[in-house]
Amino acid sequence: MMLLFYLAAFVAVIATVCVIVQTNIVHALIYLILSLLAVAVIFYTLGAPLAAMLEAIVYAGAIMVLFLFVIMMLNLGQNTREQERAWLAGRGWILPALLAAVLLAQLLYVLSGVEGMSAPEQVGVMAVGARLFGPYVLAVELASILLLAGLISAYHLARKPGAEDE
Repeated sequence: MMLLFYLAAFVAVIATVCVIVQTNIVHALIYLILSLLAVAVIFYTLGAPLAAMLEAIVYAGAIMVLFLFVIMMLNLGQNTREQERAWLAGRGWILPALLAAVLLAQLLYVLSGVEGMSAPEQVGVMAVGARLFGPYVLAVELASILLLAGLISAYHLARKPGAEDE
């Protein structure tokens, strides 16, 4: 099970790097879906099958379909690809690479202090629902409002100039 965990973590990291360096937005979206599915496998290996299913269904499924819909609705052309290539040029990588190195150092420090992994506790659907609609109901509602704001923003960005509201 640990081999599967490390393999999924490796796939998630590589796929996430590919999301960042891709200039074709549809290819980046496919790599993002792969990364989210790898994170779902990580959740499953850690003993959280509900979180794994939610990750696969909600994030890799529903939200990625929404992203693909927005990308198709915006219909970005060649000029945005050239702008992304300019953003990915040399000096733009220095600060993100430094921050990633700091995070890697922190991760290695934390992992060096771990002596052994204990068996994770499984959490049922009722416990997750009680938490989401109990003490975390405000966070759930704020996330839904944020998604609604993103959808409305995408609609206004995609609207053609001079188009009248019907």
